[in-house]
Amino acid sequence: MEKVIEGIYFIPGRDEMIPDSHVYILGESHSRDLSMLDVGLMGRGDEKLDHIEQGGIRLEDIKRIILTHTHFDHIGCIKEIIAGLPDAEIWVHQIEGDYLERGDEKIIHGNEMFAGFIRSQYGVKDGFYQLSVHRKLSEGDVLEIGGLSWEVLHIPGHSAGGIGLYNPKNKVLIPGDTVYADYNIGRFDLYSADGNQLRHSLERLSQLEAEILLPGHNRILKEGARESIRETLVRWKQYLG
Repeated sequence: MEKVIEGIYFIPGRDEMIPDSHVYILGESHSRDLSMLDVGLMGRGDEKLDHIEQGGIRLEDIKRIILTHTHFDHIGCIKEIIAGLPDAEIWVHQIEGDYLERGDEKIIHGNEMFAGFIRSQYGVKDGFYQLSVHRKLSEGDVLEIGGLSWEVLHIPGHSAGGIGLYNPKNKVLIPGDTVYADYNIGRFDLYSADGNQLRHSLERLSQLEAEILLPGHNRILKEGARESIRETLVRWKQYLG
């Protein structure tokens, strides 16, 4: 587990046949009010929790699991994580929270091909990811958690309820899969995705005074985030409607 800055820690995803999302731990350790952002692939839960403990963080200090969105590579091991963090709440955007609560897994799978692959490869049955959501997040929410303040940004396009978290004090942006640090963007051909919405989300993110970029996959950026997002927008804008 790598320390990005005080109060932000990074556990890199370990890809298999499909990508495994990064996990971020948010909050100053002395606050005992930490958050786990995204969880990763099925079968990776114990590994992620081991990384956290080896990094000197007590599991009981993690009070909530925040999901940037609910694609399988970000939510896959949620049941494993819940088993290890039984008192942690689940926070997700209202749109995708509603899907989870009614057991509608179309966003999790993305399309029927992925749904069939996930069912056969991981033995996941329909309804496995029906969950109770403790807090449904919305655009404009400000989360005062773990000694840090995060603005919730609704940034659809990769998925309908995708969110980013922005900490203006430290100029940190966590955008899920909306934009990466290698001039790439998340897919916009999956269920609930929309290229035009993704373009608008990129335009919005490009206006933030962001310096540190912590995406859902691939490398992270500790400086130059705004310039990277703007260049990504230039490269992809013509393909996004």
